[in-house]
Amino acid sequence: MPVHPFSSPSLSSTVVALRRAGCVFAEEEARLLHEAAASVGELSLLVERRAAGLPLEHVLGWADFHGRRFAVDAGVFVPRRRTEFLVAQAAALAPRRAVVVDLCCGSGALGVALASASDAAELHACDVEPAAVRCARRNVGGLGHVYEGDLFAPLPAALRGRVDVLLANVPYVPTGDVELLPAEARVHEPRVALDGGGDGLDVMRRVAAEAPQWLAPGGSLLVEASERQRDTAVEVLRAAGLSTRVLVSEEWYATVLVGTVQVAAVGAAPLPAAEQPGTPPGADPAAAPNPD
Repeated sequence: MPVHPFSSPSLSSTVVALRRAGCVFAEEEARLLHEAAASVGELSLLVERRAAGLPLEHVLGWADFHGRRFAVDAGVFVPRRRTEFLVAQAAALAPRRAVVVDLCCGSGALGVALASASDAAELHACDVEPAAVRCARRNVGGLGHVYEGDLFAPLPAALRGRVDVLLANVPYVPTGDVELLPAEARVHEPRVALDGGGDGLDVMRRVAAEAPQWLAPGGSLLVEASERQRDTAVEVLRAAGLSTRVLVSEEWYATVLVGTVQVAAVGAAPLPAAEQPGTPPGADPAAAPNPD
């Protein structure tokens, strides 16, 4: 039976220990650790691991994302709460019975959240990290298929030209900034899930270049970037021939780019940016669909 979350003085002692370790949300974390512990001895171990700097999600074995708990094993990238904004935008775009692909899937949380929210017909997820693949397979379960490999390489060829929504939570931290990340990420998450190359957009370039071969007509690629990368990221998607717009959430401090394979009527002139169909609320008019 879990240790009672409000037992005294144990809870207050845990809060003090977590505060000393630099945990900003010590009270909430203490409550979760008490709920998770089946004994006083286990509680001590959990608190010790958290105070030593392990991400709370790795200590608990799960992360809260999009209203549900997903298993997150040690060494697996922890899904960020801000990425719920990306999932929400993807759900707004997804057609009924969509074919969904989750690249760089990590725990598989994004793909499962989108598939559940949009009643997807197919879910395919992949990651290059074996630990992430094992974790994602547990989370995805019977909802879809999880593959191990680099970006599109392990996906079935039959998916080419059929993908309605392509989620790509690619790493976008510039190499020179990785050492500036909090230790929780820098030490305990795989570097391949964080390091995006010189300007942070190397992996995004690879995904964007190949995405049009996999997307269905009208299908969309969704990626995150930082605010300072925004303009360059827009050009990356446009260079791949994708009509691109930027969605920003001040609440989540999130910047999401949507690159879409446009379906144009034969002989029809391109629509002006302001008249492009399907632009969801929150779209940035300054980065409206590519008029080219």
